[in-house]
Amino acid sequence: MHFEFQHCSSTIIQKTPMDIEKHKHLKGITVNQHILLSQKKFPGATGEFTLLLQEIIVAAKVIRDKVTLAGIAEVLGYSGEENVQGETVAILDEIANKCMVRRLLGTGLVCMIVTEEEKDPHLPPEDKKGGNYVVAVDPCDGSSNISCNVPVGTIFGIWQRKTPRDQEPTLEDALQPGRDMVCGGYILYGPSSMMVFTTGDGVHGFTYDPSIGEFILTHPHMAFPEKPYCYSVNECYWNFWDDKVKGFVTWIKDPKVKGHPISSRYVGSLVSDFHRNLLYGGIFLYPLDLRSNSGKLRLLYECAPLSFIAEIAGGKGSTGEVNILDIQPTNIHQRIPLYIGMKKYVEVAESFLNGTKTNEDTQKNTNNQ
Repeated sequence: MHFEFQHCSSTIIQKTPMDIEKHKHLKGITVNQHILLSQKKFPGATGEFTLLLQEIIVAAKVIRDKVTLAGIAEVLGYSGEENVQGETVAILDEIANKCMVRRLLGTGLVCMIVTEEEKDPHLPPEDKKGGNYVVAVDPCDGSSNISCNVPVGTIFGIWQRKTPRDQEPTLEDALQPGRDMVCGGYILYGPSSMMVFTTGDGVHGFTYDPSIGEFILTHPHMAFPEKPYCYSVNECYWNFWDDKVKGFVTWIKDPKVKGHPISSRYVGSLVSDFHRNLLYGGIFLYPLDLRSNSGKLRLLYECAPLSFIAEIAGGKGSTGEVNILDIQPTNIHQRIPLYIGMKKYVEVAESFLNGTKTNEDTQKNTNNQ
């Protein structure tokens, strides 16, 4: 067994109030202490996964410092290059990507790194190709917003490689379903920076304390609340949506359906929107529209890691048709539509999209009550 934490993405571990109360005394420990405590549950652990996660944390601290000083250090704006997505690369994209890739390749723990910014996967030097893990990462999600001081983030997913360690890694190692993930997480660089991750046994949030340079456990066993606070979608694309998507958005805005109004909150940084909805309750959607027949957001390093977190926190990630964790990737930069957040609202969205629910039916039920 090469990784330390229980891999249970196919089965959500439900935490009772007693379980959560029992772990409250751990609040205030550092993320490294938390990782080492978790490692002790597995006496045969090699320590490799622990070291890899710690290296991601170090890279996140470096990126956080660059984001914090972006205006002063004159790293705002764009590099003039385009990434594989055809998007203009922000200077911070470039800095964050180089930082994450260099640190992880230098560990000897990864056999491949997939990033948003580059067409092909990164492979380590010949003498370090025996690494046991694949990392997919969006180093600076939401970077187009950095010039106006909107929070941005890093999203990452970690898988165990499939090919033998003494052989050359292949794309098969990267093209794995989200359900096979051993860790998914994100770092939010905002008014306070926060790291949230799961290895399948609870979602845990750590807030950065700049006075000691450490992420501190502040949100153990995070879970979506029972009541929704908001929905998050860019409604300027309304005219590009089909009637089923419009039907769902109309439904979720109707206070008669849920008994209370629900607010519209949309930042435009996926990490920020997801994080708010995890804390307050809600759903984020980036549906298919007339401009694209495949979707906008990337499966491996955006949708899958956040869907892993959502499911362990009691929520769900879906394309509107299938659970995102069950998708077999066909391309490292594959795009899909995304509906993610509170499980019951994601499933209502699915019912609108598959035609089993309409606003006419909802109105009839409301009138009959």
